[in-house]
Amino acid sequence: MPLKESEAIVLRAYPFRESDLLVTLFTRIEGKVRGVARAAKKSRRRFGGALEPLTYVRVTYEDRERQELVRLDSCEVLQSPLTSEVSYPRAVALGHVAELLDELLPDRESSDAVFRLAISVLNQLRGEELSLPITYLDLWMARLMGYLPELSVCIVCGVALNGSRAYFHALADGLTCPEHKRLASSEVSSDSRKLAAIMLRSPLSQLISKSPGQSAAPDLRKFLLQTLERHIEKKLVTTGMLAKVAI
Repeated sequence: MPLKESEAIVLRAYPFRESDLLVTLFTRIEGKVRGVARAAKKSRRRFGGALEPLTYVRVTYEDRERQELVRLDSCEVLQSPLTSEVSYPRAVALGHVAELLDELLPDRESSDAVFRLAISVLNQLRGEELSLPITYLDLWMARLMGYLPELSVCIVCGVALNGSRAYFHALADGLTCPEHKRLASSEVSSDSRKLAAIMLRSPLSQLISKSPGQSAAPDLRKFLLQTLERHIEKKLVTTGMLAKVAI
């Protein structure tokens, strides 16, 4: 069986058997795959620090028929999050990237758009600004997964929201006008909706260079995370952690 080679992002690595690691990778050619790195805990020569979460690597692996797990042959580090200081807020932000990709992406389904998005976000998380890249990731993941509703109209009556007040509810898709908001709804501001529109048409690097320190719109991120969690029917572990460190 010939070896496969791909760029990949390491999402998870767990102890497996005595000296192996069970690794989840988001590969560029095949999407999310799981594999075993034999003797990875014993030998630093073959894998080194390449299996740390959120490391961008070039991986070579063997994919045998009728076997769920691939066998990792080697990993070359292309970019590591450990080359910059990993503060607790940055660790939480990186953990959110890994969790979101792992929970939202189906196995063995490639997505070059998501891969490019993830690399862009990881590049920007090397700096001091954490909030904007994370909100950008949440917005684009919602859109690329097909979960992002129209943000400019009320889902009940279809009226254009424009600069008017808009509300969302944890149990419903989309935004509503003041007349049709449900009890216990939260508001997403006009400025946050404008920021979302800008994010959907601008590269992340351009946003950060033009507006360093720009508000990351916590109301927008709350709406996006509720939307994502509702569709995957699961609470994301990093949601509460992001709120606690005010990212």
